[in-house]
Amino acid sequence: MSLESPEDVIPDPLGQGGTGPPARRVLDDPVVLRALAHPLRLSLHRLLIREGSCSAAYAARELGISQALASHHLHQLSKYGFAEQLPGRDRRERPWRALSTSTTWLGADTTDEGAVAADILEQTLAEQSISNLLEWQRRRRSPEQRDWHDVAGLDTSLLYLTSEEADELGKAFDALCRRFITRRIDLEERAAHMAPVELTLMLVPLTPTTSGS
Repeated sequence: MSLESPEDVIPDPLGQGGTGPPARRVLDDPVVLRALAHPLRLSLHRLLIREGSCSAAYAARELGISQALASHHLHQLSKYGFAEQLPGRDRRERPWRALSTSTTWLGADTTDEGAVAADILEQTLAEQSISNLLEWQRRRRSPEQRDWHDVAGLDTSLLYLTSEEADELGKAFDALCRRFITRRIDLEERAAHMAPVELTLMLVPLTPTTSGS
């Protein structure tokens, strides 16, 4: 695990003194990329981030799976450094928490194995992002979502950029998100005026058209 900067460390997220886990994890191991690419593990990891912490039983109810299956994949997330189990009232009710709230794997495709692993993870994430968009479209007109009507949705632009400009754009996006990635909000405060938001940057060079066609 590596950090992009000291600001990526969360100060005392549990109120127990010391420094908390990193907000952003840089993934450069193909085996770890493949481990995270499992759809259920991605959903569990997102749930841990959204809830702050939760038990395997709670995760199973939220995702509609058995507790045994939830527990198995939570342990897999722990094995590859994405989650950890916290002290609890008893062994069965010990909660889990995510060890990072944001991941990046830029540069992981420098080897053939890394490129294949990155492809698998990106395809799985893209499928889940489309699913989240379709779910939002089903409820976007409800009165409870009126504050989000003109905020949430899909935006697209076709730009002509050099690779250096594309890199600059990606870093600017990252800098804009950083203060939200690293902050922790009390769960009651979150429920009062916040919603979990998935923000995906998809920067894809298109195949050039044939000149004069």
